[in-house]
Amino acid sequence: MIQLKKLLTLALILFFTSSTLAGCLPGTGGGQLPENRVIIGGKNFTEQDVLVHIMATLIEENSDIVAERRGYLGGTNVVHEAIRTGSIDMYAEYTGTGWTVVLGEEAIGDPDQVYDGVQEGYENQFNIRWLTPLGFENTYGLTMRPDQAAQLGVTRISDLQEHAPNLVFGCTHEFLERPDGYGRMNEYYGLNFRSVTGMDPGLTYAAVRDGAVDVIDGFTTDGRIPAFNLVVLEDDRAFFPPYYAVPIVRQETLDRLPQLEEILTRLGGRLTNEEMARLNAMVDLERMRAETVARMWLEEEGLIP
Repeated sequence: MIQLKKLLTLALILFFTSSTLAGCLPGTGGGQLPENRVIIGGKNFTEQDVLVHIMATLIEENSDIVAERRGYLGGTNVVHEAIRTGSIDMYAEYTGTGWTVVLGEEAIGDPDQVYDGVQEGYENQFNIRWLTPLGFENTYGLTMRPDQAAQLGVTRISDLQEHAPNLVFGCTHEFLERPDGYGRMNEYYGLNFRSVTGMDPGLTYAAVRDGAVDVIDGFTTDGRIPAFNLVVLEDDRAFFPPYYAVPIVRQETLDRLPQLEEILTRLGGRLTNEEMARLNAMVDLERMRAETVARMWLEEEGLIP
């Protein structure tokens, strides 16, 4: 099953970089891009879409740059391949993801060391720059219904060890494949779940709330965790690395549009975990458009008129 997922992931990467996004590249069917245009990509979940619109709106309101928005492109491998090949110019990545998934390094707990490491690694290998962190950290957190967690006496991930053979684990397809994901986590904590179900990121929270699964790989800034009254288990053995969100941009794009870095730096440290969770909830629970939520937050922060 996991081998099939790897093949599907590879097929998606090839698809996006060779066909869907090909029309955006100079010299392809899409024609030559204007010098003042940037293409901003995003992964396939709500937070990423909100960040696409935050960055795009900030750029357009503070310059003559036209920002093309390409949200929901796919998982990490797809979006990384898009920026590496120039199909997109930038997106928001997470430090721990860049460190473990893209650079293939072992997870470490020091956030500054991880940030310095991805800066150096991406610049040397891909000519891609990590700019100023946005402020929040969206780490993985194993998430359960509070009544079941209380019944089992589970508050930490290590507490799951004796109960895992009777529990169903639900997670995103990407989590099944990541080096900081399902397989390594099980080995690290000695877990052996009864079964595992891969699903779309938008379905996991309802699945655990409704009892279709017992434990999920939650994102700690997801507004559905408090809204659905779920609990996040303590990563008591510090398995997951830090995952601070940071705009990353191709150096060629920064050379072409030097004002871009200064504009994006204005977002530095502005988004707290609580703020990001609030914006995510507006989209997921209040059914507001991500673009509307992004503009509202930028106005609240005084970053746009």
